[in-house]
Amino acid sequence: MTKATIHVAIALLFYQNQVLVGWREAKQHQGNKYEFPGGKVEKGELPVEACRREVMEEVGIDIERWHASDFISHEYEDIIVNLHIFHASLQPAQLAEIKQPWRWYSREELGQLNFPKANQFMIQKLQWPQRIKISEDLNILSSLDTDQMLYWRVDPTSERIMQLAQCPVDQLSKLIVNQQLWSYLNELQQQTIRTIHLKQTQLMDFNLSDLKTGYRYLAACHDQSALIHAEQIGCEAALLSPVLATETHPDTPALGWERFKQMAEQVQIPVFALGGLRTEDLHDAKCQHAYGIAGIRYV
Repeated sequence: MTKATIHVAIALLFYQNQVLVGWREAKQHQGNKYEFPGGKVEKGELPVEACRREVMEEVGIDIERWHASDFISHEYEDIIVNLHIFHASLQPAQLAEIKQPWRWYSREELGQLNFPKANQFMIQKLQWPQRIKISEDLNILSSLDTDQMLYWRVDPTSERIMQLAQCPVDQLSKLIVNQQLWSYLNELQQQTIRTIHLKQTQLMDFNLSDLKTGYRYLAACHDQSALIHAEQIGCEAALLSPVLATETHPDTPALGWERFKQMAEQVQIPVFALGGLRTEDLHDAKCQHAYGIAGIRYV
């Protein structure tokens, strides 16, 4: 017997490193579980239109700027569900309009909640590691801690591409590469490396329609305008630097922690502190509104 297929629009709403979550009633499909806002796409309705409508009806706020995040098809015992996933950032003025009992959870807390199976990939994508190692040494990838990813900062030469081809596929999910290098990779490598880095010069040339659905973008930012642009076009995290003076760029003025915090609080996506930091600075960085830290030598 052929299973019915339904299309559902899902909204991931961000505010200050948190995600909005609700609860499915027992009478609903996959009931007594946590859920993100969203609902069925009606006939003649675009998924993004359904997303906006459902958020208005369920949460009580109207959001115009949506970013296509992903598409997931999941087969349950009784039905096939096609999830059209979008994300958006909320502003402080909208918080008072949110209906009960929707609640904010940190990204780390999401893994502890009982969501439907179809949502598990979304949750993995929302949970960034707290430390990003920046290096030209690809061998580091095999020895990363569980809370780390590697940004392999290299030029897209044929030698580098061949080196990457020899890397075990199961390790590539913890790898970040620049958009230029990513564009030279084969289809399997592109599908496995899900995090793409944008230099600030690349970032400022990108528009909303330039980001590929199904991937998450990490933008390098050095000023407030770049940070805001990263959020507006749909980047899901940013590197903000330099926080402290660095040996590699001694002539570049450091932001300092006060300025870093002021800038990071202006956006709702995770912001990683970069520049002159060590692993032991992680706690202090999080106190200054950093989601995590990134570094070359000491992270």
